[in-house]
Amino acid sequence: MSRNAFVLFLLVIAGFTGVGIVGWRRSEAQEATLQRDLSAQRLRADALERLGWIRSIPDEKQYREEVQSFFKWYFEAVDAHRKRFGLSPGFDEYLAELEQRKAQEKELENLPVLPDGRRATAPASRTSIDRRAFYAWEKSLFDRMRTGKYQPAFSGTDKGMRLDVVGAEVSAAGGRPRVQLPIVLWGAQRYTKEDERSGAKRVITSADFGAIFRLLDSGGKLVAEMSAGPPGLKNDFPERLIAEFPPQAVLAQYEFDRVPAGVAQMEATFNVRSHAPSGGDANATYTWKTPVPEEWRLGPGETWEGAQESVRSEEDIDPAKAAKAAKAPKR
Repeated sequence: MSRNAFVLFLLVIAGFTGVGIVGWRRSEAQEATLQRDLSAQRLRADALERLGWIRSIPDEKQYREEVQSFFKWYFEAVDAHRKRFGLSPGFDEYLAELEQRKAQEKELENLPVLPDGRRATAPASRTSIDRRAFYAWEKSLFDRMRTGKYQPAFSGTDKGMRLDVVGAEVSAAGGRPRVQLPIVLWGAQRYTKEDERSGAKRVITSADFGAIFRLLDSGGKLVAEMSAGPPGLKNDFPERLIAEFPPQAVLAQYEFDRVPAGVAQMEATFNVRSHAPSGGDANATYTWKTPVPEEWRLGPGETWEGAQESVRSEEDIDPAKAAKAAKAPKR
């Protein structure tokens, strides 16, 4: 064999070896991805089996105990899963995705401008949503669950769904103090829809919210009432941002201005409608009665903005008169 032929032979062998190594590494990466996905699916299936019972516990005290035990088990399993597959301990993959999108948009903005004023390729569409803030809101709820600090101010179950008012606080973000009520709804109907053309899958969750807030004085008389439709914030698929968020949850948040000084109690009624893929509806109602803390109330001289007067019957305003009227003999 001539020298040139021998060199060519070695190059061919090296080429085949390189292709084999690349193929082996690719196969190994695909196997690791498959194993990671299977592990995540098993964890999700186990969680859903446990959550079915927890959602339906009628006793609120027992629910609080059971949900803490569930979160302890679940997040220990999550930590083991992420450690096994080398995932970030900060659950920040979505933030990395946002950075990648930002870099891509910047590249598109630097493309040359065509004679008609358009760019060679249109940049990705933008929305008014602050995606980082939206992620931070979800992450704060996730961290409460993960660190044992998930202590709902209220919890109720109806029609197989459970609604937790996670907490209540006053925030001055946006210019004026407002009362914030973050909510977690467990068990709303959900299904996966596949696009016929692209094959892309999208998770659809059905959960329509409405709320009525009745504000009462210390004697139980109606002072004011607020009606609200959909919450100001809503995330019906938290796993999109944090893959290991406990499954089948819907996150929401209601906000309202501080209430008049004479308000001592609040009765909040939350209505949830969830439509099943089979066609049926689940209409659930949850009523939370709570004292109104001082920080929820307006100070001296402050007025309740946006209030409108309406005429109500005495029985509607004063529950004592309503009870008396109910006991009175009918003529």
